[in-house]
Amino acid sequence: MARKQPTGELLTDDDLAAAFLADDYAPEPTQAIAPQPAAPAPQPAVGEQQWDEEEELPGQLAVDAYETDELLVVKARTAGVDRSDLDVSLSDGILTISGTLSSGDETDVKKWHIQECYWGEFSRTIALPVAVKEDEVKAELKDGVLTISFAKVEKERSITIDVL
Repeated sequence: MARKQPTGELLTDDDLAAAFLADDYAPEPTQAIAPQPAAPAPQPAVGEQQWDEEEELPGQLAVDAYETDELLVVKARTAGVDRSDLDVSLSDGILTISGTLSSGDETDVKKWHIQECYWGEFSRTIALPVAVKEDEVKAELKDGVLTISFAKVEKERSITIDVL
Protein backbone atom coordinates (compact mmCIF):
# COMPACT_ATOMS: atom_id res chain seq x y z
CA MET A 1 0.00 0.00 0.00
CA ALA A 2 1.28 3.48 -0.77
CA ARG A 3 0.08 6.95 0.22
CA LYS A 4 0.62 10.29 -1.43
CA GLN A 5 2.79 12.93 0.18
CA PRO A 6 1.76 16.60 -0.08
CA THR A 7 4.18 16.81 -3.04
CA GLY A 8 2.17 14.15 -4.88
CA GLU A 9 4.88 11.45 -4.58
CA LEU A 10 3.97 8.06 -3.12
CA LEU A 11 5.22 6.74 0.22
CA THR A 12 5.73 3.00 0.65
CA ASP A 13 4.73 1.06 3.77
CA ASP A 14 8.36 1.20 4.94
CA ASP A 15 8.38 4.99 4.53
CA LEU A 16 5.09 5.26 6.44
CA ALA A 17 6.37 3.09 9.28
CA ALA A 18 9.60 5.06 9.51
CA ALA A 19 7.69 8.36 9.48
CA PHE A 20 5.45 7.09 12.28
CA LEU A 21 8.44 6.08 14.41
CA ALA A 22 10.42 9.30 13.86
CA ASP A 23 8.56 12.60 13.55
CA ASP A 24 11.46 14.33 11.81
CA TYR A 25 11.76 11.64 9.11
CA ALA A 26 11.01 12.90 5.60
CA PRO A 27 12.74 10.66 3.02
CA GLU A 28 13.14 11.31 -0.66
CA PRO A 29 11.22 8.61 -2.57
CA THR A 30 14.41 7.05 -3.93
CA GLN A 31 16.61 7.67 -0.87
CA ALA A 32 17.91 4.54 0.84
CA ILE A 33 17.52 4.53 4.59
CA ALA A 34 20.74 3.80 6.44
CA PRO A 35 20.32 2.00 9.75
CA GLN A 36 20.93 4.30 12.70
CA PRO A 37 22.93 3.08 15.67
CA ALA A 38 20.84 2.45 18.76
CA ALA A 39 21.01 5.24 21.31
CA PRO A 40 22.34 4.22 24.71
CA ALA A 41 19.69 3.71 27.38
CA PRO A 42 19.19 6.91 29.39
CA GLN A 43 20.55 6.79 32.90
CA PRO A 44 18.45 8.18 35.75
CA ALA A 45 19.53 11.55 37.13
CA VAL A 46 20.90 11.77 40.64
CA GLY A 47 18.03 11.33 43.08
CA GLU A 48 15.67 9.71 40.52
CA GLN A 49 14.43 6.21 41.17
CA GLN A 50 15.48 3.51 38.74
CA TRP A 51 12.83 0.79 38.49
CA ASP A 52 14.00 -2.73 39.01
CA GLU A 53 12.53 -4.99 36.31
CA GLU A 54 11.38 -7.48 38.93
CA GLU A 55 9.82 -4.85 41.19
CA GLU A 56 6.06 -5.22 41.39
CA LEU A 57 4.06 -2.06 40.71
CA PRO A 58 0.29 -1.86 41.15
CA GLY A 59 -1.67 -2.24 37.93
CA GLN A 60 -3.82 0.55 36.57
CA LEU A 61 -7.56 -0.16 36.54
CA ALA A 62 -9.44 1.08 33.47
CA VAL A 63 -12.71 2.87 34.22
CA ASP A 64 -15.65 4.41 32.36
CA ALA A 65 -17.54 7.35 33.87
CA TYR A 66 -20.78 8.84 32.57
CA GLU A 67 -23.76 10.87 33.72
CA THR A 68 -27.50 10.45 33.50
CA ASP A 69 -29.97 13.12 34.57
CA GLU A 70 -29.81 12.00 38.22
CA LEU A 71 -26.63 9.91 38.52
CA LEU A 72 -22.89 9.83 37.99
CA VAL A 73 -21.89 6.25 37.15
CA VAL A 74 -18.38 4.77 37.26
CA LYS A 75 -17.79 1.29 35.82
CA ALA A 76 -14.67 -0.87 35.97
CA ARG A 77 -13.95 -4.35 34.66
CA THR A 78 -12.92 -6.40 37.64
CA ALA A 79 -13.41 -9.91 36.28
CA GLY A 80 -11.87 -12.50 38.56
CA VAL A 81 -11.72 -10.19 41.60
CA ASP A 82 -13.51 -11.42 44.70
CA ARG A 83 -15.72 -8.92 46.57
CA SER A 84 -13.56 -9.35 49.65
CA ASP A 85 -10.48 -8.31 47.63
CA LEU A 86 -12.04 -4.98 46.52
CA ASP A 87 -11.73 -1.69 48.37
CA VAL A 88 -13.83 1.27 47.23
CA SER A 89 -13.56 4.60 49.05
CA LEU A 90 -14.74 8.17 48.53
CA SER A 91 -13.30 11.24 50.20
CA ASP A 92 -13.85 14.88 49.21
CA GLY A 93 -14.91 14.01 45.67
CA ILE A 94 -11.99 11.59 45.12
CA LEU A 95 -12.91 7.97 44.31
CA THR A 96 -10.36 5.21 44.91
CA ILE A 97 -10.85 1.64 43.74
CA SER A 98 -8.17 -0.87 44.68
CA GLY A 99 -7.85 -4.58 45.12
CA THR A 100 -6.02 -7.76 44.31
CA LEU A 101 -6.47 -10.09 41.37
CA SER A 102 -5.27 -13.56 42.27
CA SER A 103 -4.26 -16.02 39.57
CA GLY A 104 -4.68 -18.94 41.93
CA ASP A 105 -2.14 -21.52 43.02
CA GLU A 106 1.04 -21.36 40.90
CA THR A 107 3.33 -23.43 43.12
CA ASP A 108 3.67 -26.15 40.46
CA VAL A 109 4.69 -23.77 37.63
CA LYS A 110 8.16 -24.65 36.33
CA LYS A 111 8.37 -22.32 33.33
CA TRP A 112 6.09 -19.64 31.85
CA HIS A 113 5.71 -19.66 28.07
CA ILE A 114 3.33 -16.69 27.81
CA GLN A 115 2.23 -14.44 30.66
CA GLU A 116 0.05 -11.59 29.44
CA CYS A 117 -2.61 -11.41 32.13
CA TYR A 118 -2.09 -9.02 35.01
CA TRP A 119 -2.18 -10.63 38.44
CA GLY A 120 -1.64 -8.77 41.64
CA GLU A 121 -2.58 -5.46 43.18
CA PHE A 122 -4.35 -2.75 41.20
CA SER A 123 -5.51 0.73 42.06
CA ARG A 124 -7.24 3.69 40.44
CA THR A 125 -7.97 7.11 41.90
CA ILE A 126 -10.12 9.62 40.04
CA ALA A 127 -11.54 13.01 40.87
CA LEU A 128 -15.28 12.90 40.30
CA PRO A 129 -16.24 15.36 37.54
CA VAL A 130 -19.45 16.54 39.24
CA ALA A 131 -20.61 17.11 42.80
CA VAL A 132 -22.29 14.04 44.31
CA LYS A 133 -24.18 13.20 47.46
CA GLU A 134 -21.55 11.17 49.29
CA ASP A 135 -24.18 9.51 51.48
CA GLU A 136 -26.13 8.24 48.44
CA VAL A 137 -23.70 5.82 46.79
CA LYS A 138 -24.44 2.33 45.52
CA ALA A 139 -21.74 -0.18 44.49
CA GLU A 140 -22.53 -3.45 42.75
CA LEU A 141 -20.26 -6.23 41.46
CA LYS A 142 -22.02 -8.27 38.79
CA ASP A 143 -20.59 -10.44 36.00
CA GLY A 144 -17.08 -9.05 36.54
CA VAL A 145 -18.12 -5.40 36.28
CA LEU A 146 -18.00 -3.07 39.28
CA THR A 147 -20.66 -0.36 38.93
CA ILE A 148 -20.65 2.56 41.35
CA SER A 149 -23.61 4.95 41.13
CA PHE A 150 -23.62 8.36 42.81
CA ALA A 151 -26.64 10.62 43.23
CA LYS A 152 -25.70 14.01 41.79
CA VAL A 153 -26.09 17.21 43.78
CA GLU A 154 -28.77 19.34 42.19
CA LYS A 155 -27.44 22.66 41.05
CA GLU A 156 -29.35 25.71 42.11
CA ARG A 157 -31.32 27.11 39.25
CA SER A 158 -30.78 30.76 38.54
CA ILE A 159 -33.78 33.00 38.25
CA THR A 160 -34.21 36.31 36.52
CA ILE A 161 -34.96 39.24 38.79
CA ASP A 162 -36.82 42.17 37.32
CA VAL A 163 -35.25 45.50 38.18
CA LEU A 164 -37.86 48.14 39.00
